Amino acid sequence: MNINCIVFDLDGTLVSSHLTIYNTTVKTMKQLGIKGNLPEKEFYRRLGHHFVDIFREFNIELPNFEEFIRIYKSLYFSFINSSSLYPGVTETLHYLKEKNIKTALLTTKGQDQAEKLTAYFQLDRYLNYVMGRRDGVENKPSPEPLEIIIKELKADKNNTMIVGDTQLDIQCGKNAGIKTCAVTFGYRTEEELKKENPDFMIDNFKKIINIVFDNET
Repeated sequence: MNINCIVFDLDGTLVSSHLTIYNTTVKTMKQLGIKGNLPEKEFYRRLGHHFVDIFREFNIELPNFEEFIRIYKSLYFSFINSSSLYPGVTETLHYLKEKNIKTALLTTKGQDQAEKLTAYFQLDRYLNYVMGRRDGVENKPSPEPLEIIIKELKADKNNTMIVGDTQLDIQCGKNAGIKTCAVTFGYRTEEELKKENPDFMIDNFKKIINIVFDNET
């Protein structure tokens, strides 16, 4: 195995952002007069899914998704201090860049928001490509956004791996026919992730280096 391209999820993988997302969501709902109960712990277990699907699960009516997202984006950075990079992210990405390993981001956040966040956390200096939600492109677990990344980076599927904290990330990687790595420090339990049979599971971000260079987890 010779992994030379790694695609990372954002929330729950690179960035611990659950408080920011939750507080922004609640504030947006209040501002738009959207009624409904959004239990915090249950909400965290659904991070990674599209907002439309999350609200549907909580039986909350979302009259205008585009308006919700517009307000949500305008409020997000008011709560950004609640977010932080997971330990070892900067050091690991720096090491991968030095070793000429291509890296990319794949997130369900909109493209503009994804670019703002990678710049804010200074991840853009390490990433070769940023893939956010785009019109006309399916979201995870569809392999479509991942296949766009692979094509843009001229990567080989046999040497590419996706790293994420949810079932959607693992399913996306398997649907695209690449290696998969689940992180257990994000928003899903180890038991939930094991059911997806990822190729690797890690409890510390730096262990990605072991996978790529030593094939040890």
